[in-house]
Amino acid sequence: MRVTLLLVLVLFAKTIFAQDPLVLKYSQTITAEELKQHLNVIASDAYEGRFTGAKGLEMAAEYLTKEFKSDELTGPVTGAENPFYQVMDLEQKSWTKRRLTAGKQVFENHKDIIFIQSPTGEEEYEVIFAGYGIYSDKYNDYKNIDVKGKLVAFLLGEPVDKNGIYLVTGTKTQSLPVDTSINQKVEAIQGKAMASMMRGAKGFILIEKNEKEGEKIMDLLNRYMGDVEVSFPGKKTNPMQSFPFLYMTPSKAAQLFGVKPKAFEKTVAGLLDTANSTSGLYTQKIKIEAEQKTESVKSANVLGFIEGTDKKNEIVVLSAHYDHDGIKGGEVFNGADDNGSGTVSIIELAEAFATAKKEGHGPRRSMLFIAFTGEERGLLGSGYYAKHPIFSLDSTVVNLNIDMIGRIDKEHTEKPDYLYIIGADYLSSELDSINKSIAQTYAPELVLDYTYNAKDHPEHLYERSDQIKFAEKGVPVIFYFSGLHDDYHTPADDVDKINFEVMEKRVRMVFAAAWELANREERVKVDK
Repeated sequence: MRVTLLLVLVLFAKTIFAQDPLVLKYSQTITAEELKQHLNVIASDAYEGRFTGAKGLEMAAEYLTKEFKSDELTGPVTGAENPFYQVMDLEQKSWTKRRLTAGKQVFENHKDIIFIQSPTGEEEYEVIFAGYGIYSDKYNDYKNIDVKGKLVAFLLGEPVDKNGIYLVTGTKTQSLPVDTSINQKVEAIQGKAMASMMRGAKGFILIEKNEKEGEKIMDLLNRYMGDVEVSFPGKKTNPMQSFPFLYMTPSKAAQLFGVKPKAFEKTVAGLLDTANSTSGLYTQKIKIEAEQKTESVKSANVLGFIEGTDKKNEIVVLSAHYDHDGIKGGEVFNGADDNGSGTVSIIELAEAFATAKKEGHGPRRSMLFIAFTGEERGLLGSGYYAKHPIFSLDSTVVNLNIDMIGRIDKEHTEKPDYLYIIGADYLSSELDSINKSIAQTYAPELVLDYTYNAKDHPEHLYERSDQIKFAEKGVPVIFYFSGLHDDYHTPADDVDKINFEVMEKRVRMVFAAAWELANREERVKVDK
């Protein structure tokens, strides 16, 4: 027993690095006070939500550049007018009108309904109600209706009787567990859309059967479905986008079909017997009007560089996206956590490494600090960098990406000292081991939570932030994250919700990991 215990203690000791006094010294330059000072600027109303291609994001880029220059970082973009900017040409499409008219009733986008997609122009359609929009052996909403050339309106979910038996499966389990994540809801909707398309439908209207739930979904969609789209020029339009695709609550559906809400509720309640299906009961002629203007815009990744010493040709990249959602409905989406928290972390990390270099303790490997544009618009900035790297990706040792590390989520309210780790072990088991050892050595109070690291996690966060563009090129990555919350992608994501004391601990830990990766003898190995 004593021998076994001794062996365990020896092995445990080997997994923890001895504390480096230089790491302790320079990590102290990262403070809650300075993080808050920077975030009060970056996430202020003056920056107008930092929308890609807009004035507010340009202001944030100027602020980042000023901070990099003050810390004596260099701009690595050779031949550019501003060597701190990697500029890219983008295309902005703005919806100037999107509405549905049925007789004298007008349904406005964002207010009465949500346009998820639509072709431009003006066109008339016939809408037909198709129950739950399900086609299966046990339950068939298309049995007695013809949807060819029409818009199909169908309910979300599946029919379930008063005993909790789902009619599609004949059990208490629905055919697809659509209530556990947005991704599974989308998968269920896609299946229903395909069923109607195969029968010649020209588009879809989704209807939530519960009014309160419908209002929640309206609010959720309004967070994401803005009237401005930004992409690279010449992006091919998905053929599916030529189909009108709308969402409405049951009360608005009743209004559309010209019936009272109680009558529509009764219809929904009656969809429990395939022999007595009421799909096709309602039809309506409508007109959809959609106008869009297109213009060219520019945006930039902001880069700051610290040259290394004896291993200067190898690069450690620390990144965060600095864009957010701009202004919607007259409200500023400040994005203090998403991702003002990551943006100001990069500023503080750059200052810490720059201070070390000024005092003769510069990193062996070169450090590249990148604030990416357009993450919220589809990973535009990181995608562009991956295709046009300033430094070869073969020489890039690792990417440490910070996206939302300023909050305490519901799972950790009692123990706020935690940090989610995503992707650290996907390409390199060594990188994950180093990161864990760093946490044990320099931030033992921080619990590393791997919940979102599961490859089958329904949120699929690994694919949703900028580090994925490095991972796709074979560069090991870590995505540092503090969790989702109710203010995510809402105007309520403000500075007063940030826990700067815990955030300080998290950023200091990232600094310690970056220091180790920049100064160790061998570059981290890719073994997966």
